[in-house]
Amino acid sequence: MRDRFPLLVVAGLLVTAVAGAWLVRGAARGGFADTLSTWRAQPDGARALYLLAEESGLPVVRRTADLNILREEDTLVLLAVEMMGAREDDPDQTALAAQRDDGLEDEEVPRTGLNRIHVPPLSKAEVERLLEHVRGGHSLVYVPWGSKENPLLDALEVKLFKADTSLPMRTLVPPLSSPYTLGVERVEAKVQAYLTLPPEGAVPVLWDEPLGMAVAAVVPYGLGKVLVVGAPELAMNQALARADNAQFWLSSLRALGPGPYEFDEHHHGFTNERSVVDFARRYGLHFAVGQLLLGLCLWAMALKRFGRARPPPESVRVGGTDALFAMSRLYREGRHHAFAAGLLTRGLTQELAMHTGLPAHAPMKTVAEGLASRGREDLANGLRAIARNAEAVSDERELQELASRAASLRQRIHPSGPPARAPAASSAEES
Repeated sequence: MRDRFPLLVVAGLLVTAVAGAWLVRGAARGGFADTLSTWRAQPDGARALYLLAEESGLPVVRRTADLNILREEDTLVLLAVEMMGAREDDPDQTALAAQRDDGLEDEEVPRTGLNRIHVPPLSKAEVERLLEHVRGGHSLVYVPWGSKENPLLDALEVKLFKADTSLPMRTLVPPLSSPYTLGVERVEAKVQAYLTLPPEGAVPVLWDEPLGMAVAAVVPYGLGKVLVVGAPELAMNQALARADNAQFWLSSLRALGPGPYEFDEHHHGFTNERSVVDFARRYGLHFAVGQLLLGLCLWAMALKRFGRARPPPESVRVGGTDALFAMSRLYREGRHHAFAAGLLTRGLTQELAMHTGLPAHAPMKTVAEGLASRGREDLANGLRAIARNAEAVSDERELQELASRAASLRQRIHPSGPPARAPAASSAEES
């Protein structure tokens, strides 16, 4: 037990580190999800919006499939979903709206960890299918990130005008009474883009009164309608408790249709084709696998021990001695002295071959030459002498002498080993 105490200390430290990491991971629940994902519980997530609608009796679901196949009754909700073909038509206007030391990072959706790699944008085919769905008489909630134009906004004839990044949080009011703002007096949120609406049909629902610009509007398209919101922070967890922000979402969703309301999570990285490895990585099962591997490593290390080598148990020692005596008796009774001498010579040759870097099956002559080339003439001459004497062994006494000379020569392989017995070595060389 004393010899394994350092191993126990190391194991305790590793278990403590793994348990601490697991607790931190559990405390940050929902932090693995993407920005404005309904799974994300961080301030920039939309989990609170989803739970608010669910607790208010609205039929809400999370969608993990792409938009190529849509059900007739669905009302889709796209929060900060990127699209293929997005562009900036007026980069000068965008640059003037941002401070010089800020850069334009707010035009890209912030990603968490590996979400930068596996979060897919909305494809052109999905945009066409989405527009066809709306044109057939269905509703859509679209909250773009930044002020880039894209094919969906082009079809709606809506332009985005980037808000000045130096402006503080804005107070937005309904410009007129409508079902979308029922019970709403004011909304507080940071605005990313103002909306330039088409000349006919669009109904603004949130208005920045001092600037006289629309932040949210309902735009008709075919037989359906689209709610476009240029303030993505309005859907975040951190903003839902301000003013009438929560009431705005409840009123808008109820006015758009009976539902069910499908919050798109496929384009936030949650797909229904996730592999087992990705599932484990995302939901923390990889920690359990890591603990299992750690346990196996500790078990493998526990098979080793610290300190001096222990003597073999009495049963093993006696058994080995008995087996050795039994084998020696067989050789004596069968008079296999020459065969035993050959085994001794072969074993010594194999060990010296390993010392010279030669394969174990190298012949004696080659091994002796290798020893001589390495400056070990004493070992080479001793090996040749033992090989010559092995051919002439005919009784037990000569076999014992040969074994003693072989052992003495083996001890001289490493200079730091025990001192060689000079008389035996000299007599072997003379013979």
